[in-house]
Formats: sequence, C-alpha cells, structure tokens
Amino acid sequence: MKKSPISRRDFVKTSAVIAASLPLSSAFGSLAESQPYIPVADPVKLKWLDGKFPALSAGATWGVPWPQGQFKKATEFSIKTSAGTNVPLQSWPLAYWPDGSLKWTGHAIPAESGKTDLLQLQQEKTAITSTPLKLSETAQTIEVNTGVITCLIEKKGKTVVSSILLNGKETARDGRLVLLCQDRTEPGEDGNIRTEQFLGEISSVVVEQKGDVRSVIKLEGKHTNAEGKGWLSFILRLYFYAGAESIKIMHTIIYDGDENKDFIKGLGLRFSVPLKDELHNRHVRFIGEGNGVFAEGVRGLSGLRHGPGGDASINQVNGQKVTITGAATDDLQYIPAFGDYTLFQPNADSFEIKKRTKAGHAWLNPDQGRRASGSAFLGTPSGGLAFGIRNFWQSYPAQLDIRNAATDNGEITMWLWAPDSTVMDLRFYHDGMGQDTYAKQLRGLDVTYEDYEPGFGTPKGVARTSEMMIWALPGTPSREKLVEIAEVIKTPPMVLCEPEYYKKMEVFGGIWNLPDRSSAGKKEIEDKLDWYFDFYKNEIDQRKWYGFWNYGDVMHSYDQDRHVWKYDIGGCAWDNSELSTDLWLWYYFLRTGRADAFRVAEAMTRHTGEVDVHHTGRFAPLGSRHNVMHWGCSAKQLRISTATNRRYYYYLTADERVGDLMREQVNADKTLLVIQPTRKVRRGKPIAIDPQGSYAHIGFGTDWGALAGAWLTEWERTGDKNIRDKLLNSMRTIAAQPHGFFSSGAMMELATGKFQIGEGNQVGASHLSAVFGLVEICAELVRTVNVPEFEKAWLQYCELYNASGEEQSKELGRELGSLNLAQSHSRLTAFAAKRKKDDKLAKRAWNEFYNSTGGITRQQIPEIQRISGPLVLNPVNEAKGVSTNGVAQWGLSAIQCLALIGDKM
Repeated sequence: MKKSPISRRDFVKTSAVIAASLPLSSAFGSLAESQPYIPVADPVKLKWLDGKFPALSAGATWGVPWPQGQFKKATEFSIKTSAGTNVPLQSWPLAYWPDGSLKWTGHAIPAESGKTDLLQLQQEKTAITSTPLKLSETAQTIEVNTGVITCLIEKKGKTVVSSILLNGKETARDGRLVLLCQDRTEPGEDGNIRTEQFLGEISSVVVEQKGDVRSVIKLEGKHTNAEGKGWLSFILRLYFYAGAESIKIMHTIIYDGDENKDFIKGLGLRFSVPLKDELHNRHVRFIGEGNGVFAEGVRGLSGLRHGPGGDASINQVNGQKVTITGAATDDLQYIPAFGDYTLFQPNADSFEIKKRTKAGHAWLNPDQGRRASGSAFLGTPSGGLAFGIRNFWQSYPAQLDIRNAATDNGEITMWLWAPDSTVMDLRFYHDGMGQDTYAKQLRGLDVTYEDYEPGFGTPKGVARTSEMMIWALPGTPSREKLVEIAEVIKTPPMVLCEPEYYKKMEVFGGIWNLPDRSSAGKKEIEDKLDWYFDFYKNEIDQRKWYGFWNYGDVMHSYDQDRHVWKYDIGGCAWDNSELSTDLWLWYYFLRTGRADAFRVAEAMTRHTGEVDVHHTGRFAPLGSRHNVMHWGCSAKQLRISTATNRRYYYYLTADERVGDLMREQVNADKTLLVIQPTRKVRRGKPIAIDPQGSYAHIGFGTDWGALAGAWLTEWERTGDKNIRDKLLNSMRTIAAQPHGFFSSGAMMELATGKFQIGEGNQVGASHLSAVFGLVEICAELVRTVNVPEFEKAWLQYCELYNASGEEQSKELGRELGSLNLAQSHSRLTAFAAKRKKDDKLAKRAWNEFYNSTGGITRQQIPEIQRISGPLVLNPVNEAKGVSTNGVAQWGLSAIQCLALIGDKM
C-alpha cells in the first residue's frame, strides 16, 4: 500500500504541455456569450411558500435570480403589496454573472410586513423603514435594537447574550451555551459515571450583515469547563429583523472530541428570565401537537377545596393578572408553588410533561402527547419569554426545561440533545472484523457493500446545525397567540419566486421544465414523478427517519425479506447523497413549487452538508459515502461534500451557514494529496504523489465536478479572479486531453487548476462519473461561460457514453465496454441532442430512458402492499423494487429529458 514517489523534475517536464497559452484576460470578455439576455420588464411576482400570508411573521429573507446584463451591482430594488403599498426592503448581491451584472440578489423584509398573499419586486428606490434596525459596537459588546427589543451581545466570555430588553424592561438575560459531558456510556466497576458541565466560550464575533431591515451576528468558540479545557466548537448566528420582538438563532456544533471518551449528555441554550410578579401571576406554557396548549400557574388557584376559584382561577389559566385580597392572601402560603417544568421528547412519537416544586422533591406527570411543537413560555402579565426549537420532535431527543420559576430569577433551557435521554454515542458500530488489509476490505465491500478501513469511521469533524427562536413578550400571551408563535418556530414563513419565473431565468442550468401533462407520455412521467416524491415523503414518516443525527436523510436500499430498509447493512443504510438524491428533490421543487417538497429538500440539505461531511480534521472537507453511520465509510470523497448540492438552497434562501459549507469546498483539491478516492480499487497500483505537494490526481468525473461546483460558486459570489482562473484553466485543459472527459483524470497543478495533458491517459469511463452533479454543473458552465472547446468535449462525452461500440471506436479508438446506468445517462444524450439540434440523438435518448436495462422500466406506478403482523412489528406500506439510487437518477433523467427533448417524444 506504499505510494511510489516521483521526482519534482518529472512533474515539471510533463507540466510543460499544459495548455496555458490562452490568456484569460483576453478571453474573459467573451465568457458571457453563452447566456442569452432575457430582460425582466414586469415586476417579479413573489409568494409565501405556503400560499398565503402567515398569521404571524418575524421577518423573511430570500433570493431572486436575474438575467445576465440587466442589473448592475448598485441597483436598488423595492417591494410592494398587490395593493401597491410599499414594504421596507433590504437588498444585497448573492452572485454575479461573468460580466459583473447581478445574477442572484438577497432580499429581506421586516417583521409583520407585506401582509398580503402576493408581493412584487422591481427596480426602484427602496422604501424607507419607519423604524430601522440599529446596531452599534464597542470593544466589549454589540447592541442591536429592532425598534421593539434591544439585545446586548458579548464579544468575550461565557455569556453570549447578556440582556434582552423589551420597551426598556429586561425580559431575559445571561444567554449561555450549555454542554453536559459524560466520560462513559455505562457505569464502570465502581458504579459511577462522571458528568461535567461546559459552557460556550466566545473566541470571535463578526457582524456579518448590518442593515436597516436585517442584521446578522456570527459568534464562534468552544465549550470550556471550570478548568479551562475546551472542546466541541460552536458557531452561533443571531438574526435580527426590524420591528421584530424575536431573535432567530442558528446553532452549529462541530464534533472535535474523542468519540471513545467524550460523550454528550446534554446540549442546549439557556437564558435567565427575571420574575417579579406574585407566584400566582407567573405562567408556564407548553405547546403540544397542533394547537394544544398546556397552561398552568406556578401557584395554581383552581381546584382548591377552599380558596380563590371563580374569576381568579379563570383569569389565571387565561394568563391575566389576578389580584388576591383579604384573608385569601394568607392562605396562599399553603398552596404549593411548582418552580420546575420539563417537556421531554425521547423519540418521534411521544412526549411527556413533568413538574416539581423544586430540586430535591418528586416529579409529577401531568400530561403527555405524541409530537410536541417544541415551543414554550415562561413569564407574567407584565412580561415574559417564549422560546422554541424548530424540527423539535423530528430531531429527538429534545427537551424544554423551565427551572426556578418560584424564585426571582427563572431559567429556561432549549436542549437540542435532551439530558433526560440516553447519552450520545458516536462510536463506530463494529470492531472491524479483522479487515486490516485492502484485500480484506474489498472483500468486505463485496459482502456488505461497506467500505471499511481502520480509523476512517470517526465522527471527528462532522457538524450539526439547529434552529431556535426566542420572543420577548410584554405579557403572557393568549393561547391563540402562543400557537401562532409556535407555528412560526416550527414552520418559518418563506418568500419565494413563482416556478414560472425561475424557469424563465433558466436557473441552475435550465435543464428542467414546468409540469406538462399535454400528452399521454408526458402525463405518465409527471404522475410517476409525483408518486415517487410522495412515496419518499411518506416513507420518512412511516419508517421514522428522524433523530438528531439522522433527520433529513433517507435510506439507500430495501430488504424485502425483513420488510425494512437495510438500516444495519454496511453501505446499504443511510443514503448520504448517493447518486444525487439532493438534486432530484431540488429540481422537483423548482418545477412544482410544492411547500412539502421544499421542506424535504431543505432538511436534506441541512443534513447532508453538515453530518455527512468532515469540516475539520484529517478528512476535511470531504464527505462520507453511504453507511450505517453517516461518517462510517472510509470512502471520503468530494462527490458527497460537493458544493453543487448546496447551491439550490443557498440561492433560494440566502442562508449564511450553507454559504460557509460551499466555501469550505474551494480548496478541497488539496485534501486529495493525502486521501485518494481510488486508493483501494487500484489494487496495489497507487497514483504517484508529488513530493512537493503542488500536484494532485483529479478525476474528471466526481472529483472535478465537485471542484467545478465550488469554484463556480465562489467566483460568482465574490468575483475572485484566482478562482475564476482555476476553473477556466481546468475546463480548457480537460478539453485539451487526447480523449477529453474519456481520459478519466490527470495530475492537476493545485495553484492554477491546469491539468497535465496526455501523459499516461487511457480511454475509459465510469458509470459514476456523471451522476453526482457533473451533468448539472456542466449545464450551468455551458450556459455561463463561453469556452467552446470545453462544450465540445462535454458534448462528446454526453453523446458517446451510451453510443454503440462502433461509434465509440470511431471516435475514441476503442469500445468503452459494458457500462452501467444507461438510463441515468439518457439525460446526457438528451443534452447533446438539444445543443446539437439532433433529432436522431433525441430519439436515442428517449429509447435509453424507456428501455435501458437496470433502470426503472416503463410500467405502472409501483403497487403499494400493506404488510401486517406477525410479519412485521408494526403494519407498513411497502412498494416492491423501489431503491433510492434508482429513483433519484430516474427522477433527474425524467425531468431533464422532458425539459430538453420533451417535444421529441
């Protein structure tokens, strides 16, 4: 398994033939010629994702695409309701076309604005915000005033938010990140488990955005204990909108501990809540499933044998101030005050509420339910704090705590990992079973489809991002208002463009279309596209694909005998973006505009970009192939971490964290110097490593496709010329290879992106090269930059992959042999047919789509069978023959063939 070094001189020699003679500066002006100019004459119609204005809005942010050449960087935009009323707007560039014009812009509106089902965006001077958001800094703090609340953020120490004021009155203080750790999962021989508390300590604070409508503060650091030991890095983003009484919180952790001894017992965010009113005027609320509300006073006035009752009791449960006078005042001391409350969601289908008077006394269990919304309230008629966790039950185990409500300083904690649950255990699920050589590991791969290698199945560097909100309120809200707040936390209102507009702008390569059932053939495909999405949406719930580390992903393969997905079989368990499941979901959303499709795709983007990727450590920034554990596979590859999978969510929502994830991938080529994707399958013939670290072997398929996605994104976001040059150099030197994309790969100079030409390249193709986003990113490149030789090389690959052996031999000198995924590659044939205007190729593409072996055949929609006990533990609906890889690739091929050659059916 040792690599054979080669000399620096050999690298320099072979590098001399790199096609570097094309000056980038002279070519740059013509790069824009591929994208036609499509002027936007009318205002852009916007809609709320769920189809109507929400009952409550805490502000909204979204992205809008524009045609090349229409708007310069400094263009101002305005937004109006359908009635013509101006709405305050903040705008900023998200991406630029090669000519410097705006490609995507980000926009934000204040809380409780745009109260209409439809909004219209246009070029016009922005409306002035009546109460603009204000932000000021000192060396120690940042103060943000939304016009309703004032928040003081610390720049150092273990308090992230020191105070939140509502109308000058403190509603919350001492916001702290809390981590509970155990040194083992089970008691040792002494019967003990050591638990230790760590608090998040700030190392850096950045104002990422400062505006009249929206501001974003980014805090980074580690959790540290009393002795100063630090681990578990965090990134905390605080979002503020003008006019909002709320703060949105994006919480990211990066696991950087030792999974064999650093076990997380609890992970959360805690605030103190000042309480001055009498105990009977202090209120606790939990929102359950739907519009169910648990509502009690700390000292209850109802149900007493002797005492208040009547109006006092009714007013208390309704959250209104109650005044007790006379002899009844003396009797209050005999009514227990319950200061501690917990709502605990241990799994996706049950929660319990418990309460006690204080520590040292027994818990009572007043109620339980199925799926809590994840929101609660602690306060009085003179003020309080509502708080909650998004995707609460989906990301179990989760917990909401209220403590010390019978004292002057109450406390709330939003636990992202519930301390009442079992400890978090991230250790690999088996001991390796003697797989200590590549030969044994490859045999294991044949048996269980698991690519195991000692030391590779570590969670070190994986991340998880969670979303929370807090609301400073002037008093105890009505139950109806709390339900509205809970709905915003659970399902944040989103503003988006209509699918018709996205299509007009030909976003993301333009290789998709709107649903069209104008013929029997098209209807058959459209119906099946809907069926497959609905099937997976329902499987997520039926199979309970939930949990802190799992939510957002789906399973890879199905076990027909056990009637379960192969959750415990090596490489057949979690999908980890295999064969572009993410892209299928996003293209399906773009064409349909379905809210449920957006949220399934959103959850997958959050998961696959965080959990399935190493963000720090030796494997960073590579992703892990499908496995029983999301980080378990030793195939650490760019095809999983690819920025291409994140572009959709980023540009549609302007999400800063996803922007970070894409930027991580810009220099991913350097990691391939030490982590070679094909180190095992080359069976003792490793690729030579440059001793100077200047060159790495990059495959033209999954490797380069991922790098191209990262470089294109970074270039269009920043205008960085070095990144542009790497991208264009790589495109030109792929095109200059003797067989273009069929040359498979070459050594690439890391500083310039230039590939060596022709040295040792052999004709070949892999069935996986194009099915991890290469098709989609090449479609964008062809539309974005004018590099004719690259398009020619790409079209050659598209046309010849599924071509006859005779055609392949004529062009390449030999046949490619038996290749898999012919149906998946029908969309490549379709792309070539469209660009070349070749009806014969279009006919061939449809034949490949319908009749290729190994794909989804032209059949009726799969039949659902109901499987009941005793064959299974719980009754399930089952569809025979469905696999995630097959569905994702069929879905992308169906969408793209309809868009490119739908008129040739």
